[in-house]
Amino acid sequence: MTINLLQTPEYKTLIKSHILQTIEYLFGKNQEFGIACEIEHITFTPELPLEIRNSLNDTVLFILSGYTFESAQIDKEHFSFEAGFGVDNFGATVIVPLLAIKQVLIGENPIVFNLARHEEEGKAGSGSNASTKKSSMEALLNNPENQKLLKKKKS
Repeated sequence: MTINLLQTPEYKTLIKSHILQTIEYLFGKNQEFGIACEIEHITFTPELPLEIRNSLNDTVLFILSGYTFESAQIDKEHFSFEAGFGVDNFGATVIVPLLAIKQVLIGENPIVFNLARHEEEGKAGSGSNASTKKSSMEALLNNPENQKLLKKKKS
């Protein structure tokens, strides 16, 4: 039986520490950045209105700049920040478990890739249907501005 090394507790501890240390480093350098996250693990306080929540993809890209960057905080388990959503700029605190962060980006450059799955306590092994989830790359490329991230293939 092959063991998926990227889903072991040891790797999850390693990548969680890497995400934490990378974000702390960016804070220390006052460097704005983006994160691509799995929406199913994000907590919004207060809850987003349904029309806004339903408009979000399975993986969402947050760009942390300005007030959102200034409001950001991190601890050993979670990353949080305040953001506005929708045309009315509905304000909510966004709380993301570190392992639900799939990428950390500076500008157009991904600097952290996380392939480990976040599993909430009590849900481990509960077989989420990963095939119906969009990959973080697919979600990023839904934005036409991100199409330039792809290298053009030569014929």
